Amino acid sequence: MGRVAHDRLSAQPFEPPLRGVRILDLTRVLAGPTATMLLADLGADVIKVEEPTKGDDTRSWAPPSAPISDGAPATSSHLPPESAYFLAVNRNKRSITLDLKSEEGLKIAHQLAKRADVLVENYVVGKLEKMGLGYEQLRAMNEGLIYVSITGYGQTGPYAPAAGYDVIIEGEAGLMHITGEPDGPPCKVGVAATDIATGLYAHGAVMAALLSRAKTGQGCWVDCNLFESQIAGLANIASNYLISGAEASRHGTAHPSIVPYQVFPCKDGFIMIGAGNDKQFATFSDRILEDSSVATDPRFATNAARVANRDILVPLVEEKMKQHGREHWLEKFKGLGIPYGPINNIKQTFEHPQAVARGVVQEVEHPRAGKIKLVGPAVAYNGKKMPIERPPPWLSQHTDEILGELGYSETDIAELRRNKVV
Repeated sequence: MGRVAHDRLSAQPFEPPLRGVRILDLTRVLAGPTATMLLADLGADVIKVEEPTKGDDTRSWAPPSAPISDGAPATSSHLPPESAYFLAVNRNKRSITLDLKSEEGLKIAHQLAKRADVLVENYVVGKLEKMGLGYEQLRAMNEGLIYVSITGYGQTGPYAPAAGYDVIIEGEAGLMHITGEPDGPPCKVGVAATDIATGLYAHGAVMAALLSRAKTGQGCWVDCNLFESQIAGLANIASNYLISGAEASRHGTAHPSIVPYQVFPCKDGFIMIGAGNDKQFATFSDRILEDSSVATDPRFATNAARVANRDILVPLVEEKMKQHGREHWLEKFKGLGIPYGPINNIKQTFEHPQAVARGVVQEVEHPRAGKIKLVGPAVAYNGKKMPIERPPPWLSQHTDEILGELGYSETDIAELRRNKVV
């Protein structure tokens, strides 16, 4: 899209589509909070229910943490600093603490569920039902409720009762088997990619369920889990096995079906090169290897030949790339039409001109930590991203506010605190 068209679209308002949608968030750690954060970004009122004494597990996953500012509320002085992990996936939410095991706490949870459009939870299968917060129990109170369960393995099957952890599922659902160097052990991905993918699937499922409810008036039970999300994420690797029976193996940064398509070491760093077709490889041979005969060599003339002879071609490319530094090659590749890019560390990632131009990092004012930087929403609508209207909440920040909306008086709330319900 051209710059003029982009500027024209930017002038057209895009109202947050989930404004007015209430979401009861009973999730912790990463997959569930990612889903509810994405929904909050779109305008939903997300009420995050947390255990009264310590809250979401990730609040204690520190260091690093944001420093406590001089202006932090006195009512939060008993709390530890805000962990960087928690801050990453809890923007635009409100926090209430609630002892769900107490009679009064359950009563409050039921009131919140009656008013909610969506409930998202990531408890072990059957746990909430035993507590009086299962799907059928809440559906009897609110037939339009969309109830989203995020688990390790799903609601049925022999593994349904098992807890789900990203790193375990990475291994059990094939991802770790294909990650790492060919002659090395299996390796996990650098972030909890299975959790994040599951959060994205759950977010999409909520949007679909809301559309369905608009037509039927009925809610539904969404069964979302790490295991199937990860298998779906195997993409072409899964298809290779299902179609041909081909077992996958580890290729490091290389591609099993395209050569050259991997990271190569330079004199002072690394660069990713992906010559994905014969035309690109011909250009690569002529302009980078400076030997056009390589592209006409029968061993390398087609991608299939290059895959068959990768053990010959890859060392040849490595030898060439090591002759110069990374910046030399980045300049050399410009304009050639060959996919390439540097291997950046995190500092270089946030200093990337495109990250700066696109406003990837947003600064918000946090009541306890002062100004903090967050990675903002990844999607723009008519050229603009949804605003961060609320910083990630400190533990129990909105308890009084939310209870007040349910009709509780200041005296009622004080009594709840004395009884450690909130």
